Amino acid sequence: MKFGVVVFPGSNCDEDLVYVLREQMQQQVIKLWHKDTDLQGCDFILIPGGFSYGDYLRSGAIARFSPIMSSVAAHAQKGGYVWGICNGFQILTEAGLLEGALLKNLSQRYICKNTYLKTQNNSTLLTQHLSLSEPYLIPIAHGDGRFYAGDDTLKKLKDNDQILFKYADVQGKIAPESNPNGSLENIAGICNAGRNVFGMMPHPERAADPMLSNTDGRAFFESILGLVMSH
Repeated sequence: MKFGVVVFPGSNCDEDLVYVLREQMQQQVIKLWHKDTDLQGCDFILIPGGFSYGDYLRSGAIARFSPIMSSVAAHAQKGGYVWGICNGFQILTEAGLLEGALLKNLSQRYICKNTYLKTQNNSTLLTQHLSLSEPYLIPIAHGDGRFYAGDDTLKKLKDNDQILFKYADVQGKIAPESNPNGSLENIAGICNAGRNVFGMMPHPERAADPMLSNTDGRAFFESILGLVMSH
């Protein structure tokens, strides 16, 4: 599988993704500049975290108009894989590739800390080999991470089993106390109806190197590659 990491002005997690995929997972990965339109034969596109265009208007609102996003949308419509992390998730909702929106954290503050995630289903490439019982310790770093959707959209997400991750505690219990930003029903990640576009606020790429003393994030990349690892 060939991976492509899209780089916008203000992206700051692109190198993290390239490093994990290339050095930790030994995969072929290239960086795709936002002004290009050629995905260079990549099977799997990643939209990284950061502050695309400084997030001056609304997170992801300007980046969605970058030339490469039309190619990313076409790739997704053909069933190609797309994964947006943090700012990448915001960009995918702005582009209409994922439903809902990411609003300002209820605290109105930027939050940077470790959170526990509970996987909600194994029916996507991203989650196929993740544990449904054990929570994963994954960092968050965002100011606009509060997932919101209208009642009809939320019902659709639930009915289609499109909710991938929820914020939980160390025991895996999903409760208001374990919700860091006020996300609707503790939602931390979703997919599209076609199950090939994924978005999540937490950063697995920041917890995938043994030198960081936390490798829970590795499991997400291993799941994509079809590797079953113990957790």
